[in-house]
Amino acid sequence: MKRVAFSFLALALLSTCAVFSSSLAVASDAGPGVSAEEALRLLVEGNERFAANKTAHPHSNFARLVDTAEHGQHPFATVLGCSDSRVPVELLFDQGFGDVFVVRVAGGVCADDETGSIEYGVSHLGTPILVVLGHTQCGAVTATVEHEHADGHIKSLVSHIEPAVKRVRAARPELSGAALIEAAVVENVYVAIEELFEHSPMVVEALEKGKLWIVPAIYDVKTGKVDWRAPIKSKKDLKNVKK
Repeated sequence: MKRVAFSFLALALLSTCAVFSSSLAVASDAGPGVSAEEALRLLVEGNERFAANKTAHPHSNFARLVDTAEHGQHPFATVLGCSDSRVPVELLFDQGFGDVFVVRVAGGVCADDETGSIEYGVSHLGTPILVVLGHTQCGAVTATVEHEHADGHIKSLVSHIEPAVKRVRAARPELSGAALIEAAVVENVYVAIEELFEHSPMVVEALEKGKLWIVPAIYDVKTGKVDWRAPIKSKKDLKNVKK
């Protein structure tokens, strides 16, 4: 019995070491000092693992939890995403505790609270990249396109999405149904970035000084894949990357 118990213990230790080694291989270079290019690479590779059903679950064990509690958080990316329960940011990028500073709100809009949270991630935590993540089948965008009645504070939320819908209708009047919603989802990402630029000199300064990249992206809830758009490295890039 002792020999059997020892064998099980040895196997458990080997398994733990393997997981730990995998975590280090995936994310050991994340944290303070990582470049925007490297941060984007980590997110791209993490999503590729997720979409291929080959997740490594780095930094997801109890030891990492304790470490971040004792030594603080040092995320390598800030992500503005939607509250949709099908879009769990850390999971779809295959990241763990302390790796990603996430701001989630229905529709992925960028109002005052979201702007303040992003500023915290960029200026206080020093993340070199901000991903503005829209997603397919977004309920908030769909409701805005279909002119569904909005009660309470949802009206305020919808007001931030309406500009994207109006732009798409004006630019592409031939679109309707799912195609219109899909185009509005993409445009909504860029509207959020524009609102961030309008209300946050802090973020614009970080961008212009080369301390920050802003990366628009769309997550597909059916495939698990992220469609990455051209990074915005200065304020003037916004108009060019939309072409």
